[in-house]
Amino acid sequence: MQYLLSVIHDSTSLATAAEMAAIDVFNDRLHAEGQWIFAGGLEFPTATTAAVIDNRGETAVLSEGPLHSSKEFVAGFWIVTALDLDAAHALAAEGSQACNRKIEVRPFL
Repeated sequence: MQYLLSVIHDSTSLATAAEMAAIDVFNDRLHAEGQWIFAGGLEFPTATTAAVIDNRGETAVLSEGPLHSSKEFVAGFWIVTALDLDAAHALAAEGSQACNRKIEVRPFL
């Protein structure tokens, strides 16, 4: 199965050099074990870096800024393959330790 591991952060600070090194080690292990699909970091959500588009009506409506105003936001993600939810949770625990942030785990349908 495939899982989305969302990195949850609550600051505009970027990862430290030590955190980036640990993330690189984690990423290398995901690659080596065939669990890597894709990963990326995201800009801090502001009115200039995030927008919500709603085109369910006659005209598309653009709302500048993130969907939700919250102290916490998705700062990055991994898309991985794992045998089951328990294995995905174990990967999330390793990823959380590597990046020093919380991780939300959600399976793809």
